[in-house]
Amino acid sequence: MGHLRFTGLPEPDGATAAGSVIGRLDPRLRIVATLCFAVTVVGLSSLVALCLACAVSLAFLFLSRQPPWRTLRRVAMMDGFILFMLVLLPFTVPGEPAFELWGLTASREGVFRAVEIALTANAVILALMTLVGSMAPATLGHALHALRCPTTLIHLLMFTIRYIHVLQGEYLRLREAMKVRGFRPASNWHSYRSLGYLVGMMLVRAIDRAERILEAMKCRGFSGRLLLPHPFHLTAADAAFAVGLLAVCGGLLGFDSVWH
Repeated sequence: MGHLRFTGLPEPDGATAAGSVIGRLDPRLRIVATLCFAVTVVGLSSLVALCLACAVSLAFLFLSRQPPWRTLRRVAMMDGFILFMLVLLPFTVPGEPAFELWGLTASREGVFRAVEIALTANAVILALMTLVGSMAPATLGHALHALRCPTTLIHLLMFTIRYIHVLQGEYLRLREAMKVRGFRPASNWHSYRSLGYLVGMMLVRAIDRAERILEAMKCRGFSGRLLLPHPFHLTAADAAFAVGLLAVCGGLLGFDSVWH
């Protein structure tokens, strides 16, 4: 055989509909387009241009036919990681006073910076989830391989996606066994030691499973190479989307220069 076809990988929740505009695009183009759009958005500094970038990301969401509320809820979960930083920025960035809260003065520059970061992060993450995050793991791996990404990293990505659910199931079984034996987590050395044993057992079982998987792959002729089951081909629709995206990125840069 000399190669490995990754099958049985879990499909992403809320994947792009195959008949949608985004779903019919070449996966390689979707990855490159995401990178180009992200670089453009990160370079913007005008709130008007950033709002337009968010509108473009919402257009990607509409074209992909993903469940809008579920996708936007995931974006909101990402906002939770940077919420603390966004709240503190108005009070830590020096500048002209804007308002006071509990004796602390917030600056206009800090408020502007917080809004700028929030719009940038939401535009980039939404585009990433719509264009790339909605691909099947096998399609994403093959597209990265076609773009000449390191094969080792692609293997690591695909096997991580494939077996993360298996390890999660193993973790849940161990936790259930601990509960049956009367373990209840608390802030004491016994709980810390027990959780350490749990992590150690997870690592031991993961190593053991990896060795068995490697032996099974070698028995099936795996030689470390990835062969595409269906070679990618660029179409006229791909070219039209690429031209349109370049025009959008150029327009965003133009708006940024005007309104900055």
